[in-house]
Amino acid sequence: MKISVISLFPKMFEPILNYGIIRQGIKKKLLKLNFWNPKDFTKYKKYRTDEAIYGGGGIILRPEPLIEAICAAKKELNNIQTIYLSPQGKVINITYINSLLKKDIILVCGRYKGIDERVIKHYIDEEVSIGDYILSGGELPAMIIIDIITRLIPGVLNNIQSNRTDSFYNNGFLDCPNYTRPKNIKYLQDIPPILLSGNHKKIKEWRLKHSLGNTWLKRPDLLKNKKLTDTEIYLLNNFKKKFLNYE
Repeated sequence: MKISVISLFPKMFEPILNYGIIRQGIKKKLLKLNFWNPKDFTKYKKYRTDEAIYGGGGIILRPEPLIEAICAAKKELNNIQTIYLSPQGKVINITYINSLLKKDIILVCGRYKGIDERVIKHYIDEEVSIGDYILSGGELPAMIIIDIITRLIPGVLNNIQSNRTDSFYNNGFLDCPNYTRPKNIKYLQDIPPILLSGNHKKIKEWRLKHSLGNTWLKRPDLLKNKKLTDTEIYLLNNFKKKFLNYE
């Protein structure tokens, strides 16, 4: 998968290229990242990449170098989705990220008060956000999107099943509680015996039950308007009864 990033500060991305799954994806040649700096598309070295907003209120990125950077990036890609990271965009989720997996994408990072509206109207396919708050620029949201995408590219993770039980990916539910060695830790709750039983059918059922329970406790909004199977309804009700000490 090819991802191009347009940013005034491409060096901000160096840490994510050298660690973790993004490095792994690049090393396996399953992910290719390119960076385009609007500063490289100015007519003169001292030519500004930002300018005061008409009417006052701060500065935004100038349109010309930004447009040229987007056009240069597009020449190397196919089936392109050009995304502007913006607090005004729709908030991303796993369904949205999955829709990007078969595309080459361009992530446009704004700075200051954003970018010229004409660029958004004519060169951006959609605006997306990682949450209802303001950051100093689009670089951090771009890193987050790259990380999420990379986890889902087939072959990047050594265990192909490991992301199938992640929160949100697992039918839209949160993950269940997980435990590891040592088996016993002083003063802490013991590991549920079922997880040590070796009975994979029972373990799978326990995990689904507690995945549903975790979602009910922590993110009940995820269960709204979601059609649960008969098994899921039974397991969730069973979890609720035990949690509320009804039995």
